[in-house]
Amino acid sequence: MSKDKRTQITDALKQAMKAKDSERLGTLRLINAAIKDRDIALRTEGREVSDDEILAILGKMVKQRQESTKAYEEGGRLELAQREMDEIKVINDFLPAQLSEAEAAAAVDAAIAETGAESIRDMGKVMGILKGKYTGQMDFGAVGPMVKTRLG
Repeated sequence: MSKDKRTQITDALKQAMKAKDSERLGTLRLINAAIKDRDIALRTEGREVSDDEILAILGKMVKQRQESTKAYEEGGRLELAQREMDEIKVINDFLPAQLSEAEAAAAVDAAIAETGAESIRDMGKVMGILKGKYTGQMDFGAVGPMVKTRLG
């Protein structure tokens, strides 16, 4: 059985400490903090963050950093943009490979077929299937318009 995401991140954190890799360590601590925040929020339900939820957290962190990178580049703050891109690389180590555009299109078609979706009103069902199967593997912000086009 493969290690769960939480264990992978903890192991990477220990390795970064031993290697005295302060930049990687800082990013891993941010990831851990985000997971712990979510754990605390879920404590009332008596459960911990699942691997799928960790993937969603990591995906959100990448998206935030991509937005920051763009803002820094537009503002001429290239050193800060580079730091954000370095953090994205570390976070991506824990995300599954991203689907190519063709693979994402095939996944959308399969989800539409699976749900029997016929109109834009069925978009929620299609997105639900995609999020269930491909969390961390696709950018749902980009896939949404693709689903709309196919159902529209």
